[in-house]
Amino acid sequence: MEPSIREPLVRRSSSSYHTFPESIRKGSLNNKRLYVAVFAAVLGNFSFGFALVYPSPVIPALEAHPDPALRLDRYRASWFGSVFMLGAAAGGLSAMLLNDHLGRKLSIMFSAVPSAVGYALMASAQGIGMLLLGRVLTGYAGGVTAASIPVYISEISHPGVRGMLGTCPQIMAVLGSLILYALGLLLDWRWLAVAGEVPVLTMILLLCFMPNSPRFLLSQGKEDEALRSLCWLRGKDTDYAQEYEQIKDSVRKQSQRISCAEIKDPFIYKPILIAVGMRFLQQLSGVTCVLVYLQPIFKKTAVILKPEYDAALVGLVRLFSVAIAAVSMDKAGRKVLLFVSAGVMLASNLTMGLYIHFVPASQNSTIANRTLGSLANPPAEPINYITLIPLLAAMFFIMGYAMGWGPITWLLMSEILPLKARGVASGLCVVVSWLTAFALTQLFLGVVESFGLEVPFLFFAVICAGNILFTGCCVPETKRRSLEQIEAFFRTGRKSFLRSFRR
Repeated sequence: MEPSIREPLVRRSSSSYHTFPESIRKGSLNNKRLYVAVFAAVLGNFSFGFALVYPSPVIPALEAHPDPALRLDRYRASWFGSVFMLGAAAGGLSAMLLNDHLGRKLSIMFSAVPSAVGYALMASAQGIGMLLLGRVLTGYAGGVTAASIPVYISEISHPGVRGMLGTCPQIMAVLGSLILYALGLLLDWRWLAVAGEVPVLTMILLLCFMPNSPRFLLSQGKEDEALRSLCWLRGKDTDYAQEYEQIKDSVRKQSQRISCAEIKDPFIYKPILIAVGMRFLQQLSGVTCVLVYLQPIFKKTAVILKPEYDAALVGLVRLFSVAIAAVSMDKAGRKVLLFVSAGVMLASNLTMGLYIHFVPASQNSTIANRTLGSLANPPAEPINYITLIPLLAAMFFIMGYAMGWGPITWLLMSEILPLKARGVASGLCVVVSWLTAFALTQLFLGVVESFGLEVPFLFFAVICAGNILFTGCCVPETKRRSLEQIEAFFRTGRKSFLRSFRR
């Protein structure tokens, strides 16, 4: 270790480190290298969002493909849309081991290999097998990044900007989906897969120059390397020694492992059940089905605009909604946003289901043929704007999800899960989430073909009503609560929780 780094540590570590001095706050917040490191990491989330909704423009194109080896029927389309989630579940599970053995940064870099191979397979696909394998590999990469990137960002971020930077993974995933929808207006499905290689290769190139997490390095006993990493992230002119000592103390406390006997403690299993329940209900609300099959849904409902334009508009609304949630989450409170989010999703799904049920498909097709015609031959009859209802319903559904049940489920998971069980419990949440998403996306097209498009949306509406009840009965409000107060809620009940908050 260079004397220029070690000597300030010895000189400063004897001081109290209950709060950060002004020099740390200002210097660290202005250190642009931290933001470069975060940007390099969240390119993995961009690729995840891109890959997740890849079937939306591709399924309609392959349904009409002239080559029988690539043509998708309903059965093949279901697997093409859903197999990504199986890969993501496997990636989330393996990330639990990768994060502990390779470290956060190397785990993210490792995900670039299956992602790049998966996109290459889809770009050069000669049959459905190559397409499905490409989807599995990109899904596996997405599962690894979804579990690794938030941990990496939280561990390298300065406390003053951790909340803001913590929203970047969700925003970049949404941006990736929006870019996919936009490129779907311009590019062939093979070139869309080629475009997916760009963020993956950029990510791995940038991460080569980024440091590993100081917390992970300390957990491996690499104190000198951890100090150099923190110095790089905060800047040499800052008093980073106090933060380094706090990280050391935190790592020391987190070294304890949970035992099987402790799982029976309500303090352990109650928050785990809430976190798992939220991930389960989040997926049952239908968001993954809507995102993956967005263009086929719009094709069936035949709104005025072309399905690919509708999908791009929904992606744009989703991006703005996530930004709004990031700003308002610490002001409005978690439960308020969850209630509003579930209410908006309930109304949107109900509207979509009732519209599809009461507006005949033949009328949809007639309207679509009339209103999507060339502008050189204007329709003889006025445009029936009732066909905008599915587009508006989808927009409000995605807006409601992005304002609450999308980002807050991840935030609450990190707030309520006990520290000892966080690794195992977060892995369980990932598996439950993606297996539920797989089951829904696999069954969605079959249910639509057998019972009609309105049935899944009415089912999603019932689930959203259940989300409201679950939020009111089970989810604690963590806004402005300390970790000790949250712990008291699970140890002694809601009344103690409220009393500790009033004090």
